[in-house]
Amino acid sequence: QVLESFPPLRNEAAVRVLRGRMKGIQGHCNSCYMDAALFSLFSCTSVLDSMLFKPFLLCDRNVQSILRDEIVNPLRKTGFVRARSVMHLREQLTEKGQCSSFTNAEKDPEEFLNLIMHQILGIEPLLKLQSGGQEQDCYCHQIFMDKQEDLVVPHVQQLVEHSFLSSDLKLVEIPSCFIIQMPRFGKEYKMFSKIIPSLELDITDLLLDSPRECCVCGDIATLECS
Repeated sequence: QVLESFPPLRNEAAVRVLRGRMKGIQGHCNSCYMDAALFSLFSCTSVLDSMLFKPFLLCDRNVQSILRDEIVNPLRKTGFVRARSVMHLREQLTEKGQCSSFTNAEKDPEEFLNLIMHQILGIEPLLKLQSGGQEQDCYCHQIFMDKQEDLVVPHVQQLVEHSFLSSDLKLVEIPSCFIIQMPRFGKEYKMFSKIIPSLELDITDLLLDSPRECCVCGDIATLECS
C-alpha cells in the first residue's frame, strides 16, 4: 500500500517513470481488460480522481481504498502495480457484483466500468448520448463499426466519427470525461493490428445542435449531410 497521494504523471516524468521493463500494471489470469482500463483512467490524468477520494452516497469505502492505495498511488509513484493488488480489487468486485468470473475470466471493459462506477462507487454517468430521438446515459462509448477497407491503421478520431455516424449517435452535451473503448480486444479477433492515439479529439461534429460552419458559404450551417 502507498498511503500518500501522488498527482498523475505528465511529460518527461511520465516517460521516466512508466517506460522500461517491469513498468505498468502486471497482468495475471486474464486481467488485461482491467489493467488497460485502470492504466488509461489514472496513470496520466486526474479527471476521474474523484473516484479515489469523494465520499459518494453509495460508495464502497473498501473498494475505493484498494483502488487508491494499492493501484493508483503505486502506479503514479513507481510506475508499477503488482498483479496481487489488481487481484485484490477483482476479488472485491466478484463479491460486490455477484459474478464469480471477475477473478479468472476475460471480461468486457464496459462491464467492469459499469460495475465499479455505478454499483460500487455510485458516481453519475459521464456521457449523455442521443440516438433516434432517445437519450441514454452511460459511462463509456464502445466503438462498434463494420470493417472499413480504407482504414488500415486508423486514428482514434476516425474511429469515433465512423462509430457515431454508423450508429446515428450524437453527444447531448460536452462530456467531462469521454471514455472510449477501441474495437481491438479479445483473444480471437482484432479488427485492427494497431490504432494511433489522437492526442486531441474534435467532437464538434458529434455534438447535438452545435452551431457549425457551412462548408460551402462559411455562414452558420442549417443542414447536415451525413
